[in-house]
Amino acid sequence: MEINTAIQQALETVRKNVERYAASEGFPHVSKGDGKYHLTESTDWTEGFWAGLLWLGYEYSGDAQLHAAAIRAAELLERRLDAHQALDHHDIGFLYSLSAQARWTVDQHEASRQVALRAADTLMRRWRPEPAIFQAWGPEGDPENGGRIIIDCLMNLPLLCWATRQTGDERYTECARLHAEKSLRFLVRGDDSSYHTFYFDPHTGDALRGGTHQGYRDGSTWTRGQAWGVYGFALAYRNFGDPRFLEASRRMAIHFAQRLPEDGVAYWDFDAPQQPGTARDSSASAIFACGVLELITHLPHSDPQREELEQLAMQAVHALLADEYFTAGSAHEEGLLRHGSYSVRGGSSPDDFMIWGDYFFLEALMRLHQGTPGYWYER
Repeated sequence: MEINTAIQQALETVRKNVERYAASEGFPHVSKGDGKYHLTESTDWTEGFWAGLLWLGYEYSGDAQLHAAAIRAAELLERRLDAHQALDHHDIGFLYSLSAQARWTVDQHEASRQVALRAADTLMRRWRPEPAIFQAWGPEGDPENGGRIIIDCLMNLPLLCWATRQTGDERYTECARLHAEKSLRFLVRGDDSSYHTFYFDPHTGDALRGGTHQGYRDGSTWTRGQAWGVYGFALAYRNFGDPRFLEASRRMAIHFAQRLPEDGVAYWDFDAPQQPGTARDSSASAIFACGVLELITHLPHSDPQREELEQLAMQAVHALLADEYFTAGSAHEEGLLRHGSYSVRGGSSPDDFMIWGDYFFLEALMRLHQGTPGYWYER
């Protein structure tokens, strides 16, 4: 299937969903076995992906319906920020890079720029100086999570780097850089696999142990976490210029690609027993594709691995375009990608639609079609 055709089919589904959800202030989150998105009332970490999907769709099509829906989603998330509602976590970038910052990027809407800056300040309140990390979950001093990071946070750091460029305040970027360095040192293993999460003593900063929250076991490699690393470290290189981040992204990408099954779509964990019925995670493959497409923008054409990496991104996208996964244009199913997994170990939507999978897949298609990179940095 041609990329342009895939985008058009994807937007058919997005438009139908705009109409389906018009009477609700909810955001699509995950499906629960029925092909229909469960709507959340803006209390989770995923609402920004719906906003980002709408902004990408509007950029491609110029469709006034998508534009109005994107503005509505951004305004609902602004309301959440004003109310300080359900923001006691690190995923502020997922929420506001793809809503307020996206509106600033597309429309140059000054009030949205201010919302995104306030969101960056909200994330900065999660900075813990002693371990030099952004605490992932829970309140400061939490006995379980007070010194905990997760690899997903690499995707939230770009909001802080954007804030430095907007304001000139280097503290945003300095804290983001320190967190990225800690992530590189402690989340990436010697074989280029990754921990999902790592614990530090919140008082002394001492490293304690690696672990997982959603992977198969503490020592396994949760594929979505590995994909966050591929993309997150490529963005860290963009923002900090440290070649260690570029090499981490490259090595993690090769590790990911070498462990894919025959059809090219990742299982939910590289170390889970791979047998009939083992859950896939199409969203991990979509994030991986975006990450590699970002990575290769930083490699010179003379780089001996550049062509190989470009092919890996293309293979990931085309694997997801297979009928088994790509459902866009369906009259009844509300997602773009079948066989995503939220939390297999936790029994939460282990084989369903994931709104972040939809967002990153459309971003990958848009990167390939017209070079549109999403909303992680100023263009």
